Amino acid sequence: MAFELPKLGYEYAALEPHIDARTMEIHYTKHHQAYINNLNNAIAGTDMENRTLAELMTGVSKLPVAVRNNGGGHFNHTLFWTVMTPNGGGLPKGDLLDAINRYFGSFDKFKEQFSNAGMTRFGSGWAWLIKAGDDLKITSTPNQDNPLMDLAETKGTPILGVDVWEHAYYLKYQNRRNEYLAAFWNVVNWEEAGRRFK
Repeated sequence: MAFELPKLGYEYAALEPHIDARTMEIHYTKHHQAYINNLNNAIAGTDMENRTLAELMTGVSKLPVAVRNNGGGHFNHTLFWTVMTPNGGGLPKGDLLDAINRYFGSFDKFKEQFSNAGMTRFGSGWAWLIKAGDDLKITSTPNQDNPLMDLAETKGTPILGVDVWEHAYYLKYQNRRNEYLAAFWNVVNWEEAGRRFK
């Protein structure tokens, strides 16, 4: 079954002024759609057509590079849209906040480390908060790789991810990735992150 672009849960302008409407529209309708089209082309007529996206990711080292790049792009962006929300930000609640405080010392220290993972990712990629066994970890991946992939340096289940490819921020922030990452905290959907943490 062919993969499809998931429904966006809000309007393109809903994350303004932090993420601008034009970037959202291009990112969602052009970039994400292209990953899906290319992934569907890469798996067409093969046994990969019957696998879930997560199954493709966990065995990606044995699959064609087009599946790694485009399957990763589809997985990562699908998560990205859901971990942002209008009127987001603030603090996580309950178990996730407790775990963040336990593993990183405080929410502010966590934010600093997570933002640093995004700032220090050379070139294009992602920063992640992941659950690895009973631990929480911050990591980053190049290109469209993610921590679910069997070839990831640090493996785990993504709870929160931020896209640090230039296409995610360049129209509004140009080369100021630090400002984009600071703005991201205003739209984080902590309810969704908490659900992924369980």
